[in-house]
Amino acid sequence: MTQDKTTHKPVKKAVFPVAGLGTRFLPATKAIPKEMLPIVDRPLIQYAVDEAREAGIEQMIFVTGRGKTAIVEHFDVAYELEDTMGERGKDLGVLESSRFVPGDIITVRQQVPMGLGHAIWCARAIVGDEPFAIFLPDELMVAHKGSTGCMKQMVEAYDRTGGNLISVLEVPENEVSSYGVIDPGAVDGSLTQVKGLVEKPAVADAPSNKIISGRYILQPEVMRVLEDQEKGAGGEIQLTDAMAKMIGDQPFHAVTFEGRRFDCGSKTGFVEATLALALEREDMGSDVRAVMERLLG
Repeated sequence: MTQDKTTHKPVKKAVFPVAGLGTRFLPATKAIPKEMLPIVDRPLIQYAVDEAREAGIEQMIFVTGRGKTAIVEHFDVAYELEDTMGERGKDLGVLESSRFVPGDIITVRQQVPMGLGHAIWCARAIVGDEPFAIFLPDELMVAHKGSTGCMKQMVEAYDRTGGNLISVLEVPENEVSSYGVIDPGAVDGSLTQVKGLVEKPAVADAPSNKIISGRYILQPEVMRVLEDQEKGAGGEIQLTDAMAKMIGDQPFHAVTFEGRRFDCGSKTGFVEATLALALEREDMGSDVRAVMERLLG
């Protein structure tokens, strides 16, 4: 399941498809991108970018749409804010992770919402001929204490295997119809060979209960597949369909993430993530626990 590490390029670019309308969170997302909604005191997009940085990724590519300028501004320098905080003796360290070197943030527009596959294809000119990561910010991936983030785990696996990788998690069988599902092959620790992929299958037709969980490392050839990709499930251009066509041409593996996933694209998952991360914070965990006890009687 491995190949010579010298035969593949390192992963230094990441694509973040952030052009969605966030309709499930209206009216909160009428003027604010859903990726800017905070989990405690950091927006969702910040968690994904921090995970990318931990994995050694250097260039962040945001596929945006109308009304998404706040995402880029979040990673810009805020002169007035920083000057005011400095004059008042405030710690500027809290802003450190939201600053970027010029050129490390690039945006492209997805002018028409045609699905995840189309959003990724919109970044083709920037990706070029290099392997790249994909982050779905709605999927908040939190590593177990003392462990590394999801993408770092995937990059470490990629250094062994090359080719294409996706992160997977196991879910109850009655939930598979909401996700992309893998047809698993040989298993080697946290690595599973991928024999096939299917997008949102009926429960009876699902090849497993291992779902794609919002993190990918793909070779640039996927862009050529997406170029001619026909619409799939939901009438959209599906990334899963394009990846399925690449199986067999290159190594294709799934990495079982050692950590927790929160579906922050749903209201329940968003609240769950907020509570879980707040409870684990040293500066507020005990206070949040006390509030929950009062509310629950």
